[in-house]
Amino acid sequence: MLKGHSDLSMINLDRLSYGSNPANLRDIPEGSAYRFVKGDINDFDAVLKLTRDTAAVVNIAAETHVDRSISNPRTFFEANTEGVLNLLEACRTHDVTFLQVSTDEVYGSAGDLQAFKEVDRLNPSSPYAASKAAADLLVNAYHKTYGLRAFVTRCTNNFGPYQFPEKLIPKTVIRAHLGLKVPVYGSGRQVRDWIHVRDHCEALDLVLKKGRPGEIYNIAGGNQVTNVQLVEKILHIMGKPISLIEHVEDRPGHDFRYSLDASRITKNVGWKPKRSFDEALDETVKWYVENESWWRPLIGDKILSATPWKESW
Repeated sequence: MLKGHSDLSMINLDRLSYGSNPANLRDIPEGSAYRFVKGDINDFDAVLKLTRDTAAVVNIAAETHVDRSISNPRTFFEANTEGVLNLLEACRTHDVTFLQVSTDEVYGSAGDLQAFKEVDRLNPSSPYAASKAAADLLVNAYHKTYGLRAFVTRCTNNFGPYQFPEKLIPKTVIRAHLGLKVPVYGSGRQVRDWIHVRDHCEALDLVLKKGRPGEIYNIAGGNQVTNVQLVEKILHIMGKPISLIEHVEDRPGHDFRYSLDASRITKNVGWKPKRSFDEALDETVKWYVENESWWRPLIGDKILSATPWKESW
């Protein structure tokens, strides 16, 4: 996403891979200053051209599914690391602000009482997390070496409408809605912290406006639940039996717990989440139930199979 010199001007660069859906743009009013460009961040010439008259680049482009990264790691490093290098080079060339949207997974698994701070070491467990950690380090290097005005944010698990159906919450809702079993990795006691996507976007906007260049900011919702508890919550909202839960073999290198200390962004930028987790989850579940016309064309064999989901966004 590229922001012009006005807050009302925005360009969305997307190569429309499997997780994209043009229908997500249907609510954007006609005549707005938003512009969509089909393209790839690995196309340096295209990125260089688009950033020429741009005030800031917010990089949300990424391959995100951990299971996919285990089976095909090269694709993840091409998109999540080499693609970021292209964006950084373009921003350096045109002196453009850069915001790298990263993930809590770069820290690895947290202890029972631990909440990672921005200064803690990176210890990624999957090729996906490693590719994001490498990109974070590139951003830091470009700030220190070239003086690029750059930021890194690391967020906990996102949820909300329009999320690709292979992710935990939409896949759980869709499968339960269709009367199918809901697969849960291992015991399901893995702990994740959840944040509504609008709270996350508001945090990114504030970091661009008030953040300190070169800083890393953790973004957390403060809503830690186990995976199986979350699935049970969703089934309860839908009036479905918990007997739909089906425990399956755990995946390799599955981090047990993610937890972030978000005090830096609260203190220095003035952000904190606004939305109640239970209310936002209830609204999200109802959105998927009521918008079958949106997700029905997107679901394939993997969504309808017993393959578990990826927890994060």
